[in-house]
Amino acid sequence: MSTHESPQVITQVVERTGIITLDRPKALNSLSYDMITQLADILGQWRDDDAIEQVVIRSAGKHFCSGGDVKAAREGILSGNADHVDRYFEEEYALNLDIARYPKPYIALVGGVDMGGGLGVSAHGSHMVVSEEAFASMPEMNIGFVTDVGMSWLLQNLPGHPSQALGAFLALTGYRLTADDMLATGLATHKVAAETLEGLAERIATEGLGVLDEVALEPGPSALEQWYEPIDALFDGPWADISARLGENPEFAELVGELTAQASPSALVAAAELIRVNANRDLEAALRNELALGSVLTREPDFAEGVRAVLVDKSRDASFAPQPEPDRYRAVLR
Repeated sequence: MSTHESPQVITQVVERTGIITLDRPKALNSLSYDMITQLADILGQWRDDDAIEQVVIRSAGKHFCSGGDVKAAREGILSGNADHVDRYFEEEYALNLDIARYPKPYIALVGGVDMGGGLGVSAHGSHMVVSEEAFASMPEMNIGFVTDVGMSWLLQNLPGHPSQALGAFLALTGYRLTADDMLATGLATHKVAAETLEGLAERIATEGLGVLDEVALEPGPSALEQWYEPIDALFDGPWADISARLGENPEFAELVGELTAQASPSALVAAAELIRVNANRDLEAALRNELALGSVLTREPDFAEGVRAVLVDKSRDASFAPQPEPDRYRAVLR
């Protein structure tokens, strides 16, 4: 066994398995620029190393990853370094695409929080193993940003329920998927007991991928499934159309209202347009659209204001701009 440690990423090789540990637990393992470049470098090395047959990614602490380091992105925007912020997202999205195309098994072991950029380094791999208490979410609307890391494409192409409307619902509402929701949609491949995650990477290395089926728990009921009918009927088109249509189902409208109560109207409009365009794109093209749209949104006041309210002051009192027309967002999408 060999081990290499950096301040925020630990890599080791056990037998013929490369193991990556995200090691920034005090920040809920949010992905800094250095972590993204380190992950890209090690995956590049292991891709061409015949001694490595598979890759496992896990985290230190209770939570897998709370997302990209958007606090640092906000600081970059406010200090006039918007181009550097663009490069951060460009590097992150290139990593997401690399994981999706990785030629070897890529297994993510996920406990606790898996949000935003965390899904970008877990959901695109060949296997996503979640503990029974794990949850996943794309909560970008609350920080005035756009559904990214390829999830604007993946969420509408989930094998358990492929649906543009479901992708729009998950993207726009930030709905928290439970472990059973993740199994039902096909976002996750296996559910395990929380205590099973500890040492599972080493078991995969010594026993092989078959151990995942041995330790997997049976699926439980998915609360998300009960909403498939209204989602598929109502979550289609621009945000203005979706919100107008919600009155057809008051119970569902109440749920959506609760989930979007703190969302940026601009982000809702932009993300709906992104989902619509990316319904007819592949992952690579979808990531390009995310990058183009994200560069617009980071430069709008809602981004700095949303990150302040949610992550800096944690006051949840963002003052967002009024709902815009979608034209300026449509203009950058291809």
